[in-house]
Amino acid sequence: MQHHHPADAPEHPQWAALQARLSDAENAAAVLEVDLDSAGRFNRGLLVLTERRLLAWDPATAAWSEWALRPDLAMRISDHAGVGSLELVDGSQRLALWRFTLQINLQAQRWHEAFERRDEPARPDAEELSFCPSCKAPLPPESEECPTCARELHTPPSTWVLLRLWRFAKPYQGQLLLGFALMLGSTAATLVAPYLTMPLMDKVLIPFQQGQRIDPWVVGLYLSGLLGAGLVSWLLGWAKTYILALVSERIAADLRTTTFDHLLSLSLEYFGNKRTGDLMSRIGSETDRLSVFLSLHALDFITDVLMLVMTATILFSINPWLALATLLPLPFIAWMIHLVRDRLRTGFEKIDRVWGEVTSVLADTIPGIRVVKAFAQEKREAQRFHQANAHNLAVNDKLNKTWSLFTPTVSLLTEIGLLVVWGFGIYLVAGGDITVGVLTAFIAYIGRFYGRMDSMSRIVSVTQKAAAGAKRIFDIIDHQSNVPEPSNPQPLGAVKGGIQIEDIGFRYGNRAVIRGLSLDIKPGEMIGLVGHSGSGKSTLVNLICRFYDVTEGAIKVDGTDLRRIGVADYRRHIGLVLQEPFLFFGTIAENIAYGKPDASREEIVAAARAAHAHEFILRLAQGYDSLVGERGQGLSGGERQRISIARALLINPRILILDEATSSVDTETEKEIQKALDNLVQGRTTIAIAHRLSTLRKADRLVVMDRGQVVEVGPHEELMAKQGYYWRLYEAQARRVDADDEQPALLPNPNAHTVQA
Repeated sequence: MQHHHPADAPEHPQWAALQARLSDAENAAAVLEVDLDSAGRFNRGLLVLTERRLLAWDPATAAWSEWALRPDLAMRISDHAGVGSLELVDGSQRLALWRFTLQINLQAQRWHEAFERRDEPARPDAEELSFCPSCKAPLPPESEECPTCARELHTPPSTWVLLRLWRFAKPYQGQLLLGFALMLGSTAATLVAPYLTMPLMDKVLIPFQQGQRIDPWVVGLYLSGLLGAGLVSWLLGWAKTYILALVSERIAADLRTTTFDHLLSLSLEYFGNKRTGDLMSRIGSETDRLSVFLSLHALDFITDVLMLVMTATILFSINPWLALATLLPLPFIAWMIHLVRDRLRTGFEKIDRVWGEVTSVLADTIPGIRVVKAFAQEKREAQRFHQANAHNLAVNDKLNKTWSLFTPTVSLLTEIGLLVVWGFGIYLVAGGDITVGVLTAFIAYIGRFYGRMDSMSRIVSVTQKAAAGAKRIFDIIDHQSNVPEPSNPQPLGAVKGGIQIEDIGFRYGNRAVIRGLSLDIKPGEMIGLVGHSGSGKSTLVNLICRFYDVTEGAIKVDGTDLRRIGVADYRRHIGLVLQEPFLFFGTIAENIAYGKPDASREEIVAAARAAHAHEFILRLAQGYDSLVGERGQGLSGGERQRISIARALLINPRILILDEATSSVDTETEKEIQKALDNLVQGRTTIAIAHRLSTLRKADRLVVMDRGQVVEVGPHEELMAKQGYYWRLYEAQARRVDADDEQPALLPNPNAHTVQA
């Protein structure tokens, strides 16, 4: 029996239950412990393959499922954004889906290979499989290219995606039902007027032409009916439009909120592959488009359908043969709608992507306007925008060729249908089968009928736009974070700050960044991370903050695996000071209190004093209530950094991360920041990355990294005495500083080589 499970994992609690489910002659050929449940949380599930069936245990539902092995059963394996999946399918139908982290990707690939070879006899002399170094998928024989990594998944938007909006409409189903009832009444009221034209023609106007006297009371009765129907239609139409518009706005608002909330829950890896302008366009423009679709176009479409059904019913009740002539163009119009629907759907999705490029240029240029102007690149940025805008125009022009032909053709068919009704109607009047009043009513109904049909044909365009927008929004909502919450979070309690890093590995795509790294950091210890750029220092810090999850090994805090702790609960104990501090638009006090919004003014001032920021804040016009521009405009780099340090001090973290906190400031400002940092690190577990090695002399230990591995560990003096990797880094940086000092102040040193620690 082949049994794969994560290293050091205890025996699965359902193992005994599995043994009981197997018959005497049945053996488990392959077993896989998946580490995510059906809700996407950390939990231990089981996948078991025997000679006759597939069994699965889902901890989220606490239930076993099983499928008999048949030739048409297939198992698909894939991974996306750090989360792998196994999908059981029967033809085109999905039967089940299991997810797992990439930590067990190799075991999952081997289990999948066992499933694929379930009908083949065992071959003890079979050649060992080779696996892709990125996704661990089995490579085809004599091939170095991984088909899993090379395959690009693309699902065209389907109109059916709009039905998923029911999830957001369900809370308002009472208002929707009321709106539908009002719509039904309003539509019925609009059909009264053509019906009253029959007696007006046959009993009033035609007898008058034949010499009979007009009865004012009869005319008044019919005209009153027309007025009453119009007023009722107006009142009900206003009420249903108002109610359904309110509901559609709330659906769009809930969709916007849900999408943004889910976006905030995703890991940093997701944002690394997306552009800001594109995400802004999805949450802003697409939800607004859906709101317009629901409040106007969908409402009009339902009204049109009701109008067509009611009109067709009335027409058949008056004269079936004339009604059939009226419906003659319908099959042709339906065929045309089917013909252009797919083109429109894919075309509008492409338009959305191109529009995302336009907004991305804006999102890049406007926040970076200072850099644009500093390097006199206004023309270049204008050219980028012109190119994106021209691309957008070209894509729209291509789609408009299809749409411009479709709409007039539908109008032509409706005109031909009206001509057929006139001709056939005159023939029936001449034969005495119908009266002139009946024909007049028919023409009035047909005008509305074909008008609604023309309107319905236009809904194809806006529906495909809405479907494309809905797909882009649900792409965010459906995305699974590769830093999932545990199913049963372990409470953290009082954090001491000890960090145990046990043989971890991590990959960015198919590039291994961390390999077999182990480190034990004691509570209250200050660790300095040293190494060239690209050695893995910032990646290690990101893993400790759990911005990403390790693909191998484990990181523990006070002996507890980070993946067993709630993400928000853990990060409340981390203070982060970055090389480029980010300040939000708002007051100085609001930025300092960002991690603790309910902090008192006394706490804010105390944190600012400890960060050596109090003095310069008081020199501002409004003091702590002074507004900070977007991204901290109006403050120097050192001032922004000290506010960032005050922000970290205020939450009183047990673990402190300093990511090159003094690398972008001058020497005098660095001294001020260093004083603030000395206050910040007291009594806290600190991990510091510094550009200048001299700033790490106070560290208890220096951890020297190279190519994702730890090559040296020890205090500064000890590492200097070894004259190893750290000594070479230190000497190289000292020579660079001396060379820079010998150069004229305003001239760069062409021979200096930058060594980043």
